[in-house]
Amino acid sequence: MIRKLIAVAAVSGSLALGVAGVAGAATSGSSSGTSTPTAAQCATAEKVATGIQTLESAAASWVPQAQAREAKATAAGHTKLAAAIGRRITRVQKLEARGTKLQSKIAAKCGSGTSTS
Repeated sequence: MIRKLIAVAAVSGSLALGVAGVAGAATSGSSSGTSTPTAAQCATAEKVATGIQTLESAAASWVPQAQAREAKATAAGHTKLAAAIGRRITRVQKLEARGTKLQSKIAAKCGSGTSTS
């Protein structure tokens, strides 16, 4: 019984030291500096920003229509349908906010001409 306890203590001690050693090596070796993106990276980012802008304009026209459907379903007493439409609206609005945030990051890094909405 005592041999098992000693073996467990030795294994857990070596694992604890091994994990700490790996974590220390991972944090000390990495340097997180701000680097400027290349022209190719900025060109790709511009395409992404344009795509985001297109999707945001589509969402801007879709959200009011969905809100009208949600109000109509609520008025008719279809609470489950109204809740589902509300969840979809919330998801689209969150995605729209993430897209706007990403566009602003692209503009800050690459100085893009694409306006953030």
